[in-house]
Amino acid sequence: MTDIAALAARVDKLEHELAIQQDIHQIRRIQYTYGYFIDKSQYNEVVDLFSDDGEVWFMGAKWLGKAGVKRLYVEYFQQRFTQGHNGPVYGWLLDHPQLQMVMDGSPDRSFATVRGRSMMQAGLHESAGGDQRAWWEGGLYDNRYVREANDAGEMVWKLQRLGYFPFWHGTFADGWAKTPIDFIPSYTEEKLSPNDPFGPDEIVNPPLRLWPATDILPFPYDHPVTGKPIVVDNSRAREGFKD
Repeated sequence: MTDIAALAARVDKLEHELAIQQDIHQIRRIQYTYGYFIDKSQYNEVVDLFSDDGEVWFMGAKWLGKAGVKRLYVEYFQQRFTQGHNGPVYGWLLDHPQLQMVMDGSPDRSFATVRGRSMMQAGLHESAGGDQRAWWEGGLYDNRYVREANDAGEMVWKLQRLGYFPFWHGTFADGWAKTPIDFIPSYTEEKLSPNDPFGPDEIVNPPLRLWPATDILPFPYDHPVTGKPIVVDNSRAREGFKD
């Protein structure tokens, strides 16, 4: 290889590595923006983050395609939390900090995974009327992103799968130590759409259990030092449960 050819190959390699880092920046931007949108109940904007074949995994179930994503965020969450208003309403707190994001992209820059965390503070102020409450919630994201053209023909990153797995809940007054077992149960077959007009399209098997279960959500990447798959041992994560 001539010096010029070697230099050209090196430039190509550096440009590709830089593009991957720019991808990671854009993916992080979209993920963090998702958190800001959810904070203020901007559900229409959330739906626009997804690819046409996007899906949501939540509470042991899947909402599939743009129609399923809209059914969850706009037809269900928007009606339930903000009475059909796309945006914040007085007295409603729903903060979703986005934390510990680990992002990995495919070499061809078409696909990426995101594993992260949210520690939510939520509730309704006593002056707002309705069911006053305040609670904490913690969960993990296991997300997938795809790089596709937008309406203007520009290549952009989009959410393909938003997998949010809440793991614990606790009231602000009592904390998580007194959370009832299966405080928020997973979806069942009876709750699938169209039986439930807001329900999911499929069930995730097996569903992960909430605190005091301590299941590990499988990692989408290998051990960063050994390069080996990360072994998940959930054999003792549910010892106190009685099914």
